[in-house]
Amino acid sequence: MNNRNRVLTVNDLQTTFFTDSGEIPAVDHIDFHLHDGEILGIVGESGCGKSVTSLSIMGLIPSPPGKIVGGEILYDSLNLTRLSEKEMRKIRGNEIAMIFQEPMTSLNPLFTIGNQMIEAILIHEKGWSKKKAEERAIEILKLVGLPRADGLMKEYPHQLSGGMRQRVMIAMALVCNPKILIADEPTTALDVTIQAQILKLMKELNVRLGTAILLITHDLGVVAETCERVIVMYAGQIIEEAPTKLIFENPQHPYTKGLIQSVPDMRFKKDRLHSIPGNVPKPGSIKSGCRFAARCEFAFDRCLHENPELYSTADVHQTRCFLYDEERVTVDEHKAIIES
Repeated sequence: MNNRNRVLTVNDLQTTFFTDSGEIPAVDHIDFHLHDGEILGIVGESGCGKSVTSLSIMGLIPSPPGKIVGGEILYDSLNLTRLSEKEMRKIRGNEIAMIFQEPMTSLNPLFTIGNQMIEAILIHEKGWSKKKAEERAIEILKLVGLPRADGLMKEYPHQLSGGMRQRVMIAMALVCNPKILIADEPTTALDVTIQAQILKLMKELNVRLGTAILLITHDLGVVAETCERVIVMYAGQIIEEAPTKLIFENPQHPYTKGLIQSVPDMRFKKDRLHSIPGNVPKPGSIKSGCRFAARCEFAFDRCLHENPELYSTADVHQTRCFLYDEERVTVDEHKAIIES
């Protein structure tokens, strides 16, 4: 991993929505990076800031009311937050592409699949003929495993199944060979069998094409099967980051532990499924202290008054929890809190 180049670096990103009720910090001072050819997962409950993070990277935050108010998003060495909309359009779809969770809201119902794919190609590939663009579209439809690609070019989105529409969306995202693919809940609306096929397809394309993938999901099963590294978000902040294996073998933040314990396991019979009490707080509603404190079984006085930083508990593992502040919490205190 250390020998791979970073294709995306997010430094101190702050995305805020300005509403009649005040400023709402949806993404609050987050830092992360994506390596060339890596699959990185971002997980968390609804309202944690995952999708706003992806829209910030794509330059698609609705303005007003939303705005990136601080930080930088570096694609290679290019700061995307400083680009004009015209400059961003050259990057979007060509260098960085996105798959949205509901293809019927992204595909135009009035145009055939072929028309939409050809248009996407011609926007970015200047000088290409329509025939060459059509050949490329058919090639990429075959690449994502769609049968009778020639015939699909003449069909409309409503004539395709949900799984086929999602494959078309992946094909459209890959048609210009982007370096980065952002997938926002790409399997949410699909049944389990089709979900497995889409995830397998994304992993195969990642290996075959070398495309780096940022996978946004609330499904830990998807993360376990697909991602190399995981970022856990809560209330607009990153609260844990580590390689996938470490996250599942040794989750450190109480929120991450709760998420993993909440996943049903068919190997063990339980009278009740584990759940995390309470709900994700509204962005901006907590003015001081740890944002998870009200739901945390290990919270102590300091958690209510101070906002923890990300502590490095190993070279590749970080967690935002005072239990891992070695300077302020002794081993005995840590043990007493965990066992209480």
